[in-house]
Amino acid sequence: MTDPTPKSPRPFRRAVFRGLGIVLPPLLTVVLLIKAWTIVDQFILVPVEKITRIVMVGTIKDIRDEPAPGAPSSSVDGPEGKSLRAFILDGVVYVRLPQGHFIPVHVYEAVNQNPGDVPLVSGNAYYHRYVRIHWLKRRVFVPVFFCIFILLLYLMGKFVAAGVGRLTWTAIESLIQRLPLIRNVYSSVKQITDFLFTESEIEFTRVVAVEYPRKGIWSIGFVTGESLLDISSAANEHVLSVLMPTSPIPGTGFTVTVLKSETIDLAMSVEEALQFVVSCGVVVPLQQQQKPIVSSMISAAITSSVATDSSDGTSPLDEAPKGGNNMSGNGDGSATKRDRAGEESGECPVSG
Repeated sequence: MTDPTPKSPRPFRRAVFRGLGIVLPPLLTVVLLIKAWTIVDQFILVPVEKITRIVMVGTIKDIRDEPAPGAPSSSVDGPEGKSLRAFILDGVVYVRLPQGHFIPVHVYEAVNQNPGDVPLVSGNAYYHRYVRIHWLKRRVFVPVFFCIFILLLYLMGKFVAAGVGRLTWTAIESLIQRLPLIRNVYSSVKQITDFLFTESEIEFTRVVAVEYPRKGIWSIGFVTGESLLDISSAANEHVLSVLMPTSPIPGTGFTVTVLKSETIDLAMSVEEALQFVVSCGVVVPLQQQQKPIVSSMISAAITSSVATDSSDGTSPLDEAPKGGNNMSGNGDGSATKRDRAGEESGECPVSG
């Protein structure tokens, strides 16, 4: 016959699974953060940086196809010791590129020190590279971008919260809901974003205990308010709406309607109740912890008695028999003396 008892996992396998349980949570967290940053960089930062670079190049570029009339000529040392043609205009030295354009010498020198991987085929390409390495450095651009992005989110939130903004956004959403394919995707994404970022409007008034899901099983619930009027009329009693949370995620659960008389108000805050639910009943508030009262009282009394006797230098167990013998001896001696006195005087001893 085979042994019906299941065999415990091997120590090696158990150790491997325990190691995976330790390594996977931080590893997956790092992977998700890297993936999120890649998405933000690819679809937000890079397009914004490109648009900003185009705008800045169009604003500051100073490219000339030929020297200005009457401008004094000059020369600039180029790469590999070559002398490049240049001219001076308003105190600015313009150097000629191999493609024939003239750009300021400070732009030319800055780009030559850090040319990058993109071929520099025109003066416009030189300016794009110059703006990127001089004005749009990543260590400066990323913090500035996030500050501006958060400011825009704040202004957008304030605008939507106002009356005109709310009406405008409602009109835009109604327009999106009319689009056949987009409305399905938009509705699903909106539900997820509303769950993650919208502040919960549910306010818990107090914590109660309810016999749920059946009599004899007590569950913690959060009172959200008065329930439906029809239910209260049918029950002929006040009823409450109670959220019965599930462990270890109290954000999910069931909404039940219970009689007010069948609920027990608990002396604990909502935060303490949430900790109790999240910890699966491990974290219990101090005022709700069960203590053996009778055992504590007996232990305290014994401890107090022993401490008192120890301070007197005597033991109550030793004094009790000693006191009993003395009392018995004194009683017998007194009775014998009375009997002898009666015999000598010729009187009968009277008992009792």
